[in-house]
This record gives sequence, C-alpha cells and structure tokens, in this order.
Amino acid sequence: MVFKRREPLRWGPWLREQIYPRAGLKRSTRYILHRMKRLPDQPHRVARGVFAGSLIGFLPLPGLQFVGAWIAARLVQGNLLAALLATFNTNPITTPFFAVLAMTLGHWMLGIDKPLNAEYIGRAFVDAGHDLWYNFMALFGPEHTRWDGLINFWHEIYLPYFIGALGPGIILSAIGYYITIPLVTAYQKARAAKAKERAERRGKLRAMVQGAAGRVKSRRDSGTEIVAGTDDDSPRSP
Repeated sequence: MVFKRREPLRWGPWLREQIYPRAGLKRSTRYILHRMKRLPDQPHRVARGVFAGSLIGFLPLPGLQFVGAWIAARLVQGNLLAALLATFNTNPITTPFFAVLAMTLGHWMLGIDKPLNAEYIGRAFVDAGHDLWYNFMALFGPEHTRWDGLINFWHEIYLPYFIGALGPGIILSAIGYYITIPLVTAYQKARAAKAKERAERRGKLRAMVQGAAGRVKSRRDSGTEIVAGTDDDSPRSP
C-alpha cells in the first residue's frame, strides 16, 4: 500500500512528523513531486488532480482534506493520487502566513473590522473550544447549550478564512496545474525513451547471444561431419 509503514508510528512520533518531517520539508516536498511525475496517467489528468488537491489543501478543512481532495478530483476528472499528494502543499511554516493573508482578504470582502493579531485569534479559538466542551457536558446535565463563541468564531474566523483562501488558492493551484503538465510530459517522454533504449540494448544482446549460439552449433555440426568422413575414407589395415 502506498505510504504505509512497515512499523506504524506511535502517537508522539506521528504528531512530530505532521509538524516537521524527520527528513525535512525540502526532502519531503521533493519526494512528493517525484511521486507525482511517476504517476502512470495522462499529464492533463495528473495536472487536474494537482489543481483539485492543491486548492483543497489551501482551504480550512481540518481532518477532511483527503475526502475533499477525492471529491474535487472526481468532479474535475483528475488523478486521485495526484490530488491526495497535492494536499501536502501546505506545511506548518507557510500555513500561518497564508492564513493571515486569507483572513485579511476575507475580512475585507465581508466588511469585518477586527484586529488580526494573535490575541484576537487566540481568544476566538478559546471561546469556541469552551463552547464545544460546555455543550458536550450539557448533554449529560441540566445546563443549556451555549453558541456565542462558536457563532463568533464562524463569522469572524472560519468564514473569512474560507472565502479569503479561495482567490489565492485558485491562483496558486492554477500555477501548479500549468507547471505540472510540462513536467509530467517531459518525465514520461524521458522514461519512455529510456525504456526504448533498454529494450533495444536487450534486443541487440539477445541477437548477439543467438548468433553466437548459432555459430557454435554450426561449428559443432561441421566438426562432426569431418570426423565422420575421416573414419569412412581412412585406409583399413589388412
């Protein structure tokens, strides 16, 4: 199975790998790009999968990116594996900068005048978390549910992030689409040429082996005829 480890990671190492891969972000990115180039599919289908997965990767869909990438790839008839790989376009280093850009753009589009600083964003997350926990505990007690923190988080954090991420996400994913087509095309042509060259070398080697075997066989047959003729024409003793 693709990406499956022989020995599954425990929760601690797995969480560390999600934040910063042990091999480094550069090597992980090169590995993903290498896997995309080797996908056995038409270049435009791979590119459509990259576009769909990259766009989903920019959107705030925690825990649902693979599902969203699968659905988006089916809608655009793109390569499913390319879409899943493209969701790794974001990482812990670039995501905070993109999130601030997306929320700034979303606040401007929705007419929200709020300070996008760490205190404001952190308070919104804390209030939403408190509401989630309080509402969960309310299922087992007489307390009534509270939604103020969640509603505020939806209107001032999540919705602006989602709307603001669409524009930059589409632009960056379109760039990835147009870059993927020539890369995959060039790689597939180079791989086909290399396979053809190997097939020609194997054919020449096979022909050389067959020719050598034929010469050995002809020499063996000629030697047998000479020995047989010598025995017939040799003088017999009286």
